Amino acid sequence: MNIQNTENGYHYNVMRRAIELIDEAGEGLTLDALAKQMDMSPAHFQRLFSAWVGVSPKRFQQYLTLGHAKALLKNRFTTLETALTTGLSGSGRLHDLFVRWEAMSPGEYARNGAGLTIYWGWFESPFGPALVMGTDKGICGIAFAAETSEEHAMEDLTGRWPRAEFVEDPMRLRPWAMSAFGADGKLEEMPLFLIGAPFQIKVWEALLTVPSGHVTTYSEIAGAIGKPKAVRAVGTAVGRNPISWLIPCHRALRKSGGLGGYHWGLPVKRAMLAYEAAQLEDEVA
Repeated sequence: MNIQNTENGYHYNVMRRAIELIDEAGEGLTLDALAKQMDMSPAHFQRLFSAWVGVSPKRFQQYLTLGHAKALLKNRFTTLETALTTGLSGSGRLHDLFVRWEAMSPGEYARNGAGLTIYWGWFESPFGPALVMGTDKGICGIAFAAETSEEHAMEDLTGRWPRAEFVEDPMRLRPWAMSAFGADGKLEEMPLFLIGAPFQIKVWEALLTVPSGHVTTYSEIAGAIGKPKAVRAVGTAVGRNPISWLIPCHRALRKSGGLGGYHWGLPVKRAMLAYEAAQLEDEVA
């Protein structure tokens, strides 16, 4: 297991606890008080935060407040028709440029994975334990267990393709997983294999155009795929995204500024948004 990635997973657990404390106390919670509640010295706690996101805990607190989603919609909202044009010019889009994808045909999807071999393995990520699944064509599933359980994550993904053959083989998936979570300090091309109904795949392809550090809305996605009245169906498809993080369903928000739901727990979604926003700001600085 990669040492740096293990540390990232530990940092996520620190962040999850910090999120809960900040939710209770608001932005007025001082560094000393926050560190004390987590049984750490202020200096050690600050180092952990800085190592995880590259910014100070005080600034990161601002990203974790409930107002952060509204601030993102105001300042980093992406219109999907122009996402590719505007997004490719920024360094915050670098990670997304390494993702390519192809989709399973409707006929293949209807067979519920029959004849398909899916490899799986557990990896540490910045957001806790991650279950990664993939075929010979690319990653087809990423689930997070920090807010649920490893058993739930496994049952969830295997239940989507009940007739597939599942083979534990983390070494086969390791290069893709390490690149997906930014381990080893380098990016490798990450092929994705989208297994879903045609409508779902349209929604997931739209999500792939939202740059890192930016957000969009469910209604914006509905319009972009030519189904402006299908906002609720879009929300369902977003929630059924099997490749979390790489297909960035965490970047989809309600028009009101609400976070909406998240299949693997709202603390994970908030941590992802904060992580990306902090990384983007650090790159710009």
